[in-house]
Amino acid sequence: MFGLFKKKSEKEKLQAQYEKLLKDAHTLSTTNRTLSDQKVFEADEIMKKLEKLT
Repeated sequence: MFGLFKKKSEKEKLQAQYEKLLKDAHTLSTTNRTLSDQKVFEADEIMKKLEKLT
């Protein structure tokens, strides 16, 4: 309850963005493979940023 107004850290924001991109890539993989590959590439770039933070 007290964590309601807690701001997300940079790491948490990047993790959420990474998960969203992978979900989008999975959804697109059945209809548009090129766009799906682009989403996976963007997710990899975010993972590199996450690794730098750690």
